[in-house]
Amino acid sequence: MDGLTRRRFGALTAVASLAPSLARAEAPKPLIIAEGGAAAERPEDTRAAFDLAINQGCDFIQANVVPTKDGVLIARRDNELSATTDVASRPDFASRKTSKTIDGVEVAGWFSEDFTLAEIQTLKARERLPKLRPASAKLDGVQPVLTFRDVLAIARLGCVRTARTIGVMPRMLHVGYFAGLGLIVEQALADDLNTAGYNSEAAAIWVQAAEPDALRAISRLTQVRRVQLIDAPGTPGAGAPAMTTGAALADIHAYAQAIAPEQSLVLVPESPIFPTLTTLVLDAHAVGLAVHTRTAAAENAFLPAVLRKGDPQSRSFAAAHGDVDKLMVTLFTAGVDGVSTTQVAAAARDRTKAIQLIEKSRHGG
Repeated sequence: MDGLTRRRFGALTAVASLAPSLARAEAPKPLIIAEGGAAAERPEDTRAAFDLAINQGCDFIQANVVPTKDGVLIARRDNELSATTDVASRPDFASRKTSKTIDGVEVAGWFSEDFTLAEIQTLKARERLPKLRPASAKLDGVQPVLTFRDVLAIARLGCVRTARTIGVMPRMLHVGYFAGLGLIVEQALADDLNTAGYNSEAAAIWVQAAEPDALRAISRLTQVRRVQLIDAPGTPGAGAPAMTTGAALADIHAYAQAIAPEQSLVLVPESPIFPTLTTLVLDAHAVGLAVHTRTAAAENAFLPAVLRKGDPQSRSFAAAHGDVDKLMVTLFTAGVDGVSTTQVAAAARDRTKAIQLIEKSRHGG
């Protein structure tokens, strides 16, 4: 590395070190939030998934966080580990298999809270949906399990590599359940954020949680912004539709700056006319809340019926890719402030801007 290159690299590194506290990572809008990283192409919540998503142009990487037995936050889709790691194939951990009731649901498997960080770090990640994402499943057994601190470091290095501010959206899972075990997720998360310099409302961080009390707790520990997750009716522990009323949204605004509703709460599911929008985006904006929808995925299994492609009788129909680009353009033009996605979304955002410019010119704007 010559002298000029070293100076440039040093300058970029300095900028990246300041980015967490000085930049919101919010331009351009709407935000592209890589849910679990580029999870359609790499096992989610891994370095490979996060790095690919950053290279593809995301604004934020979203990481699910759960604690280990010794209180360290790791990036996993859930605290049950067999769906996303090779733990079930490890004879030395066979005796750890058990059943637990988590948020009212009986779950069998191996759980993060029963393993120390040192034990977790001997595991390798695997694809959670191998039938839908066989290409990603070919990478099973390669990527290690990350700590949340690792995720923050990946975002910082992404700032250096791309000369963009890359934000992070940690999603706290099962907070009440873990508190009953003496594992305080909010404190652990605040400690990791504060140590890394993410400690103001200007930081490129949005903390997500389904439990309002968890967001209230984190607000007392750090000034970073907060997002209320809202699940669709029928989801265990879901607060919808009560959390989507005008009064409920106003209450949310007292402890959070945004909501992250499931996609079906913004677009009427299985409507014969696409798109049919609910009033949720307008209602949230009216009380000062941003809206980050989740989750735009390309597989037919996750798309509205009208956007699916291929032969419904085919064995591969669920895994085949439909018109996710049209879905994202629809969400962008509906006025959402961000879209969580497992796909490359930059092209759809650019197309949306072109559409809006055309419409503006037609109306003399």
